[in-house]
Amino acid sequence: MGLKGNGRSEPGPAERRDAAVRAAVARGLVDEGRPVAGLLDVAGIRASAAGLRAAFDEVRTGGGRGVLHAFAVKAASLVPVLRLLADEGLGCEAASPGELALARAAGVPPGRIVLDSPAKTPAELREALALGVAVNVDSRAELARLDALVAAGGPPAAPLGVRVNPQVGGGSIGAMSTATESSKFGVALRDPGARAWLLRAYADRPWLTRLHGHVGSQGCPPELLAEGARIVYELAEEINGLAGRQQVDTLDIGGGLPVNFASDEETPSHRDYARLLAATVPGLLDGRYGLVTEFGRSLTAKHGLVLARVEYAKSAGGRRIAVTHAGAQVATRTVFAPDAWPLRVAAYDAQGLPKTGTPVAQDVAGPCCFAGDLVAVDRALPPLEAGDHVALLDTGAYYFSTPFGYNALPRPGVYGWTGTADGVRFAPVRAAQTLDELIAESGGAHAGALSGLR
Repeated sequence: MGLKGNGRSEPGPAERRDAAVRAAVARGLVDEGRPVAGLLDVAGIRASAAGLRAAFDEVRTGGGRGVLHAFAVKAASLVPVLRLLADEGLGCEAASPGELALARAAGVPPGRIVLDSPAKTPAELREALALGVAVNVDSRAELARLDALVAAGGPPAAPLGVRVNPQVGGGSIGAMSTATESSKFGVALRDPGARAWLLRAYADRPWLTRLHGHVGSQGCPPELLAEGARIVYELAEEINGLAGRQQVDTLDIGGGLPVNFASDEETPSHRDYARLLAATVPGLLDGRYGLVTEFGRSLTAKHGLVLARVEYAKSAGGRRIAVTHAGAQVATRTVFAPDAWPLRVAAYDAQGLPKTGTPVAQDVAGPCCFAGDLVAVDRALPPLEAGDHVALLDTGAYYFSTPFGYNALPRPGVYGWTGTADGVRFAPVRAAQTLDELIAESGGAHAGALSGLR
């Protein structure tokens, strides 16, 4: 920990987290009636956004075109989070009509939004063209669909490009690897005839001015991401050489920087990755090309936690089990793929203070009605008792922001927090779902509709 000017130590991540948990319990953000909630560290998110911008500014060797860091909406699809990041200079990468609507609701200008998806409908494409949202075409068939829309509407105002699959291989998590030989994403660059088709596609369409490639995310090492960026850059150089001008003026290199889920350390950093890119493909950063990134998890994961009450403590077969309110509905990936998505668990007492006591092996179970609803197995933790709390750490991306509706468990409330000289302040991000809202969402207004069909 560093020292402040007054000689006091700057609180570290664990101390700041402990203060937030204690305050959340004291203020009833988690209680008997609301036994689970998500907490987001606003200062941490701001710092990550600033660090991302600084990292790429540091390695840019020329002026010229700028950089758009477009946050991957799927990583934290919460309007206040998108607004916070927009305030910090970021845009949005949307992969569905809903994500596009969320970005617009957050006040993100269309010129700072990128639309990606392997299944865009004609209506989505028309909306993007009308708004001026950048579009990355995912397939030959989608490009043909776009041809018809451009022909009907004249030269497009929206920046348009094609997503290519550089086919550099996968990382340690297959489901997160998007540049394998047979990935569903993009135009497979090394398939027979694909490169020649792409060169002709750009030659025939002067309005194609961008090129996009994305290798994957968690489980993909930075070196693999950088290799994908190098291949995209070299293809752009070839397209521009054949055109005799800089037709492709912007490269979208995706995001995907993995997150360390094993400790509070933020590795690899955006600075590490930017420097790797500068070493691997220096032409990418010399100012001739505009640059778009699509980072998500690496900006918010370390700055969120799920806080849940322990409802019961029991044992079975000699194993202690803490039954909590945080399971598959807020930690879906961890429950269904625990080897790929292990989470750290912190133990707190009934007042939200760090739990003490000699650690013992125990399971931490969720509330869902299936045996596999476990967020930690055989984990050494201080003995947990009913009324205590657990915190699932590093869950600021993809966890409580996109809950799973199993067992009709209501969506938890989400709160942003920041530490001040006077303590911890909270702001609502998403209200906890009420049972009436859950019933309405599940067709409550049409209760007799099926019975009336004869």
